[in-house]
Amino acid sequence: MSTTEDQLLSVTDLQISYGNEPAVSGVSFTVGRGEVVAVVGESGSGKSTTAHAILGLLAGSGHVIGGTVEFEGERIDSYSDRAWQRIRGARVGLVPQDPTTSLNPVTRIGDQVAEVLRIHGLADRRKARLDAVEVLERAGIDRPEIRARQYPHELSGGMRQRVLIGIALVANPALIIADEPTSALDVTVQRRILDHLDERIAESGAAVLLITHDLGVAADRADRILVMQGGRIVESGRTADILDNPRHEYTKKLLNSAPSLSSGPVDRPVRQDTSPLLTLTGITKRFNVGRGSSITAVNEVSLTVPRGQTVSLVGESGSGKSTTARIAVRLEQPDAGTISFDGHDITKVKGSDLRELRRKIQLVYQNPYASLDPKLSVQDIVAEPLRAFKVGGGSQQQTRAAELLDQVALPDQFLSRKPAELSGGQRQRVAIARALALKPDLLVLDEPVSALDVSVQAQILALLDELQRELGLTYLFISHDLAVVRQISDVVGVMQAGRLLEIGTTTEIFDNPRNEYTRTLLDAIPGRDHSTRKAEHVRA
Repeated sequence: MSTTEDQLLSVTDLQISYGNEPAVSGVSFTVGRGEVVAVVGESGSGKSTTAHAILGLLAGSGHVIGGTVEFEGERIDSYSDRAWQRIRGARVGLVPQDPTTSLNPVTRIGDQVAEVLRIHGLADRRKARLDAVEVLERAGIDRPEIRARQYPHELSGGMRQRVLIGIALVANPALIIADEPTSALDVTVQRRILDHLDERIAESGAAVLLITHDLGVAADRADRILVMQGGRIVESGRTADILDNPRHEYTKKLLNSAPSLSSGPVDRPVRQDTSPLLTLTGITKRFNVGRGSSITAVNEVSLTVPRGQTVSLVGESGSGKSTTARIAVRLEQPDAGTISFDGHDITKVKGSDLRELRRKIQLVYQNPYASLDPKLSVQDIVAEPLRAFKVGGGSQQQTRAAELLDQVALPDQFLSRKPAELSGGQRQRVAIARALALKPDLLVLDEPVSALDVSVQAQILALLDELQRELGLTYLFISHDLAVVRQISDVVGVMQAGRLLEIGTTTEIFDNPRNEYTRTLLDAIPGRDHSTRKAEHVRA
């Protein structure tokens, strides 16, 4: 806790509502000069709402109904728009979550940085363009002169996030509010971005209010942690105290759910039948990128998925893992190589044979909201494969839909609901139920938990494990999150630039990685140092 003299930000009994619905109730905390304070909690806990209220950026019907916010000894919660323009960006910087929506898609990167410099009176029009290149260089972006002339879609997610960090720090603000600044990024990119943010903050001496649902990130980066649930702070303290001696049940639940803070893999049963269900041999896939050029997305990948086991493919975005999965389910045709399923070559099957294959292999996507028809009820969504393959009559399909919902631990009353009426975790359960409708042998799971909070993530992983044990399912699991992979996998393959660099049992990959890239991925897992210390303490 900072002293009164050191306090930069002071929030006292803050209360926020959206319309008549309370969102934040009686939140109080301080941020000291040069301090990093992390606010953690699940979606809906009020952490982002609190951050937006501090900046005077509450959306829609959101408004502060009580309490105070003081910055540098001055009350700012009742500021006018003109007063906010004086300090927002200049004294308080924001690094938003999604660079795709935060950058103007039709304006060049350099012009967007230059605009910020002009708004804050740091440069005239001509000098702003020159300074924008320097800002990009300080943000760690390669070839800044070229990047300044590019549009946001021409930069990677990590580069776009660096641009936002550069913009947030350009006026040397005293406080940075970073709202889930790396949640959409791969672990290695996430680490580089957070390292860069740390370096820039060390240079400027700014304080940071870090909003995150990832306790691993908070463990690595924060001096103090505030835990929010239901619009309230249920626990706060030094990072080490929160991680090692949590007092509140909700904090304990979050810590137990966080895969990056786990000390090891989940115990998995020994399978007697290890005969191959799916085999990929020498798979290669190229995509045309215009003007006669092409990129090799998958390069001579060979992989075996044994019956009843979980084989995971991990790697950064662009590594080829999702393309490999799409080839496995015959949504993409390989340029070279063969695909064998249950002993049969399915590389070029068409028509009725391909349709029959769809019954045996099902795909669960990353985003359950996008993959579920918003107009249909849950019952119709789950029964859709049964109707498509004419399995049973209407009443039988309805009965089967109810059975499937029960399998994924959703009660009958959810049958009549639409996807918009469900949480992210509930929607993913519906997507899994639909995938199970035709009693498939293989489920291909493409980043099935990456969009979910850690506690919901843990529930879905436990459900997948339970279904595998009960139904003898085989999984091909795609993820960039090695901490998640460690919990659910029997075998792990590591991909980079379209190649399968190494493959082995979960223990082999995590305890004795052979490839330098694999070691880089493992080192980038947030909270890894804490989980290692925890494991050593337990063994002692």
